[in-house]
Amino acid sequence: MKITVIGAGAVGATAADNITRRELAEEVILLDIKEGVAEGKAQDIAQTAALLGFDTKITGVTNDYEKTAGSSVAVITSGIPRKPGMTREELIGTNANIVKSVAKNLLSYSPDIIILVVSNPMDTMTYLTLKATGLPKNRVIGMGGALDSSRFKYQISQHTGASPADLNAIVIGGHGDTTMIPLIKHATWNSLPVSQFLSASQQEKVIADTMVGGATLTKLIGTSAWYAPGAAIAAMVESIVRNQQKLFTASVYLDGEYEQNDITLGVPIIIGKNGVEKILTLKLDEEDKAKFSQSAEAVRSMNNVLTESNII
Repeated sequence: MKITVIGAGAVGATAADNITRRELAEEVILLDIKEGVAEGKAQDIAQTAALLGFDTKITGVTNDYEKTAGSSVAVITSGIPRKPGMTREELIGTNANIVKSVAKNLLSYSPDIIILVVSNPMDTMTYLTLKATGLPKNRVIGMGGALDSSRFKYQISQHTGASPADLNAIVIGGHGDTTMIPLIKHATWNSLPVSQFLSASQQEKVIADTMVGGATLTKLIGTSAWYAPGAAIAAMVESIVRNQQKLFTASVYLDGEYEQNDITLGVPIIIGKNGVEKILTLKLDEEDKAKFSQSAEAVRSMNNVLTESNII
């Protein structure tokens, strides 16, 4: 099995490192447009094999999509990262043409591929990938919800002292500071409602801090985060290649689910060998239904830019 990661920046390289270490494929291809970057990072990762005990082959290439031929899964991280003060919406114009070209190149060499989209604005880039490639909706997945949910668990753990691994908590809606919806009412600590352990003000702070989780890190380190995104990517890829049937929240195409149509948005799904195996329907109260609808409208307005700019 072959897995391809497009983009050898911090996120892409970290994802490739995680995928390689976990031995999720016989070969990992790391591709970038900048001469030598992917080759160098691939060699650096490969030189840890003797120390970490893995046998996966990792190859770096400069813009040579022929080397990606026969990939089962591809991860798209291409595009410029979000800079301090920059919204995900501002990334559309630059990243859309990049992602569209990448997706079409991947499909030309790997017609059966499943694509995991990471590039921002993630929901819109996932929608673009689906429309530009014509792939079945189960084979295009946006990563954002998995990352946001992990950040949500981190914030809960900071207030409860719980191990994040003991928490079940998900974020739905758009992958954006104002569009995500951390479902605190559904969150549990080993089946016990988290609300039993947090005051109302603590719950509000957990939600607020989760929603600005990405922006907080961007402000602190001057660019987008990479360790948690890389780990989220690897976990989702693993569920595909090992058919783990794990539950993630991810941006997928909705065709009537949650009363939404023709949009990719974060909802709980089961991920397995076919990509999206099933979309799960949550019982949302009226408040959360309204928030989800508002999130959808915000994402749809970003998607409209693709049409207005003749990108799709």
